[in-house]
Parts: sequence; C-alpha cells; structure tokens
Amino acid sequence: MAAIQRQMNASEWAMLIALSVLWGGSFFFIGVAVKELPPLTIVTLRVGLAAIALLIVCRVMGLKLPREGRIWRAFFAMGILNNIIPFCLIVWGQTHIASGVASILNATTPLFTVIVAHFLTVDEKLSPNKLAGVLIGFVGVATMIGPSALGGSGSNLWGQLAILGAATSYAFAGIFGRRFKTMGVAPLMTATGQISSSTLMLIPVALLIDQPWTLAMPSTATWGALLGIALLSTALAYLLFFRILSSAGATNLALVTFLIPVSAILLGSLVLGEQLEMKHFVGMAMIAAGLVAIDGRLLRRVKAAG
Repeated sequence: MAAIQRQMNASEWAMLIALSVLWGGSFFFIGVAVKELPPLTIVTLRVGLAAIALLIVCRVMGLKLPREGRIWRAFFAMGILNNIIPFCLIVWGQTHIASGVASILNATTPLFTVIVAHFLTVDEKLSPNKLAGVLIGFVGVATMIGPSALGGSGSNLWGQLAILGAATSYAFAGIFGRRFKTMGVAPLMTATGQISSSTLMLIPVALLIDQPWTLAMPSTATWGALLGIALLSTALAYLLFFRILSSAGATNLALVTFLIPVSAILLGSLVLGEQLEMKHFVGMAMIAAGLVAIDGRLLRRVKAAG
C-alpha cells in the first residue's frame, strides 16, 4: 500500500472545514427529528434518502457500481462501521443528552483513531507531536462545552457512553476505509456503495422493530431535518469524507471532529444570534494549537528558523 501523505494541502484543509460544517449540522438535524421519530427510523431514512441521492448522481454521471464480491463485502463492512453502529448510537444518545454534549464526546474520534492507526497501519504511526496535538485539541473542545456539560448519571451516562462508542466505531471505519483506494474504487463509488449497503441492512430491521407505518406523520420541520441530514450531512459529506481519506489518511481525516463544535458554535452565533463566551474563544484557540501540533509544518519551520 502506498503511504498516505501526513500533511494536508490547502485543498484538503478546505474540504475538511466544509465537512465539519456538514457534520456539525447533523447534530442539529438529529435534535429536531428525535422529537417525533424513533432512532432506528431516523437512521434508516437518513441512509436511504442519501443512497437515492448518490445513486441518481452516479446515473447522471454515467457511472456504474462495481460488481466484484470482495468490493461489496467491503462496502457492507464499511456500512456497519461507518453508518449503522455510529449513526444508531449517536441518535439514541441524543435522546438522553444535548447535541452540544454529543459533539464534544464525538470529538474523541481522533484520539481513538491515532491509537487504532498506530496498531493497524504501517504509515500512520503515533508520534509525540500527534498525540500531544490530539490531547490539546480534545481539551479545547471540552473547554468550549464546559465541564458541567459532562456531568450526570443514569440515562445521561449511557447516552454519553453511546457517543463514545460511536467515536470508536468511526475510528475503525477510518482505518478500514483506506482499502478502497488500493481496490481502485473512486470516492463517489465508495460513498454510494457503503450507504446503499447500510440501507439494505437497516430497512428490514426498522420495519420489524419500529413498524413505521404505525407512527404519526412527521411535521414539515422533521421532514426538513431528515432531508438536511440525508442530503447534506450524509450524501454530500461522504463524498468529501472518502476524497480526504484517500489522499490525507485516517488520522488527518479524524481532525474533522475537532472542527465540528467550532462550526456549530459559529453557525449558532451567526444564524441564531447566540452569544459567544470567553470559553468558546479559549477552546477554539486550543483546538487551533492542537491542529498545528498534529500538522507539524509550522513547528518544523520554527525549529528551522531558530
């Protein structure tokens, strides 16, 4: 396997920031949808609508999904690790904890990823700078949300553990997904294949457990949230996800979870008129420091200049 580049270029950073905005919005969309629909139905609609959108894109572009059995086995495995497990855990978790708490716990993904990558890859080994950067960034996210948000017990505790479980699953998905590049599967095909596989696995389970035909018709706001999370936070987001993964690697890609709370707070301030507090600025500064430490280029330039 060719080595994944360790430093991201300007284009990859731009895609990473865009991805953070798309995924940051998913916590808001979920917060709206869970008020009217059960978690499994939300996840099934999320991946199902996203799969339809991506299949239409493939059809318009004249592209056909691969037919090899080994590729589809990888699609199904990726669907479990990257969609079914984390999506279900996050939606269920957000029935017990606030979206802000979910976003900070989701930001542990890079910490899990650098550890998993160290043991399961040959070109993304753990370095002192990388570990320090991840820890600094995580503390920054914790500072933004505030320590009081992590308190609680009972259902709150289980909700928090669910989000941590999702973060762990994302970490393994990031490592597993690297194989699609060596298989010669383009990012669009990978995104479409794994989201379609997830849909095929989830539909019978949702029909059996939730019996959606017995549920009340969702409101316009809920349908809007479902379309947003499916088309923006899933279909479009995964196009960016696999493009970054194929070129920058799992560890760099995991940095997006640091940026998600930042984008959520900024969007809340600009769109909803929410006020930024000093802890938000301190947290964002620490997150920036963590990203600098992981990227490494600025530190090397400082050392060279000295």
